[in-house]
Amino acid sequence: MTYHPDTYEPLSFSAARARFLSGEQRPSEFLEACLATIAEREPEVKAWVVLNPEAARAAARESDRRYQAGEPLSQIDGMPVGIKDLIETKDMPTQMGSPAYEGSFPKRDSALVRALRDAGAIILGKTVTTALGFLDPGPTTNAFDPQRTPGGSSSGSGAAVGAKMVPVAIGSQLVGSVLRPASFNANWALKPTFGGINRGERLGYSQSHVGIHAGCAEDMWATTMEIVTRVGGDPGHPGVYGELTAPPPQRPKRLAVLETEGWPRLDSASREAFESLLERLQTAGVQIIRRADLSLLDLLEQSIATATANMLRLISWEQRWSLENLVEQHPGTLGPSLIRQLESGRNVTLETFREDLALRDLARQRMEALAPYCDALISPASCGPAPRFDVAKQTAFPTGDVSFSCVSSYLGTPAVAAPLLAVEGMPFGVQIMGQAHEDERVTAYARWMAEAARHADQV
Repeated sequence: MTYHPDTYEPLSFSAARARFLSGEQRPSEFLEACLATIAEREPEVKAWVVLNPEAARAAARESDRRYQAGEPLSQIDGMPVGIKDLIETKDMPTQMGSPAYEGSFPKRDSALVRALRDAGAIILGKTVTTALGFLDPGPTTNAFDPQRTPGGSSSGSGAAVGAKMVPVAIGSQLVGSVLRPASFNANWALKPTFGGINRGERLGYSQSHVGIHAGCAEDMWATTMEIVTRVGGDPGHPGVYGELTAPPPQRPKRLAVLETEGWPRLDSASREAFESLLERLQTAGVQIIRRADLSLLDLLEQSIATATANMLRLISWEQRWSLENLVEQHPGTLGPSLIRQLESGRNVTLETFREDLALRDLARQRMEALAPYCDALISPASCGPAPRFDVAKQTAFPTGDVSFSCVSSYLGTPAVAAPLLAVEGMPFGVQIMGQAHEDERVTAYARWMAEAARHADQV
């Protein structure tokens, strides 16, 4: 399936909701269309671990009645949603992509799932995750080419939205697990300010985030805010700030280009597509700032030059104790990347962990120092389009290079992946990143860029 951002029509719940309100369509009819798409595409895409169609149909009928009575619960009432299989649901197992958790059924809802149900959303099923949300892939394929990776770890969520099975799916990001699958599958995705969306039971890591995959910016933002309005952010965090409806497009005055350690690994076609976008933004009146133009930007680049390695060491320390328990209780269930991660954690000392925390703090300070000089930062959301499976499996990152998508996790800042580009007929997302708690502003900038980029020549 060839992708082009000007011709691809995503599944939009906000457009369907207008039909619900007018009586032209019912939520149950929209759900049936989603189920039909799943029946058609799931044998190839393999985005789902488990589906719960009968419970979904019952929830859709309740939503039908609310719309008929003129009393919908929220702007996402009747929206079918996929939930990454790291996040607990009371009516479906939570198996985390790992044999160690096969059959695990806690029978409770995570905070964000409860919020979605309270808003009238329809929890349709659990989407595939890499093992424990790390690097060992599951069976999912890319929504546009079954020979390519969908990205990880939110592989099923990204592919389900890209394949138009559901308008929204919930993902999570520890390194690059929301932004990279979004880039590969033509999603809009928000990786919020750290702590911005309540992680519920998944509070074990110092830089993990819940993220939202969606077909359009309006659905991405509405879902975010309907969750946050009900359950807030993580304990001790204020949650994402903003209005319930998506902010209108807003042109940034100054954008700083963030190269990251991934810049040398961009192929020529992807770099050409990204540079063409920057030229188009400049023509539209946006000042583009490069690291050679601003010493503070260069200092930030220096701080994130080894972000991937620093993050993986931090994670290996924080993850070691749970992996040790799995080795004891479920021997033989860890995949190769998790074994490497455990071995790394065993070699990380407390002193090394503290040094990596200090380096991360310094990078965050340098990010904050940029606030007076640019409205936001822009970069590719991935090192080009999704790599083919046979190529990716030969690298350290079998679900795709994380060097662009990991930066906002390292910095704890909000980032939106917007499906603005295509390379060789495949999606190639752009990342727009802002200062902490500027999620709404970053979304507004991304929406404006989508309009500015429309009809741009694609490579």
